[in-house]
Amino acid sequence: MKLLIDENFPQKVSLHYPEHTIVTIESAGWKGKKNSELLRLMVKMGFDGLITLDQNLAKQQNISKFKLKIFVLKPMDSRPSSVQPLVGKLESVLKNASSKQIFEIE
Repeated sequence: MKLLIDENFPQKVSLHYPEHTIVTIESAGWKGKKNSELLRLMVKMGFDGLITLDQNLAKQQNISKFKLKIFVLKPMDSRPSSVQPLVGKLESVLKNASSKQIFEIE
């Protein structure tokens, strides 16, 4: 799976999934893009999913018109120490990702 890491994701959190291609928004050159433009760019560039902490993304965008999976991590706050424990859960979700579009990881 080709995955994009949203810019709200703490840089100090380690994501290492050898079976997936993982790209940050910064390395893609898309920093500061609005969500609607970002989703269109993702589809155009062949991404399969977005890893984000943005719990409002699915409410603000019509996700169903994009063939993307959205993985929303829901930590207590955005500190790396709060986000890192959800990375293991994310790995499990990625391995078993079904046909649904939005996955919430708590």
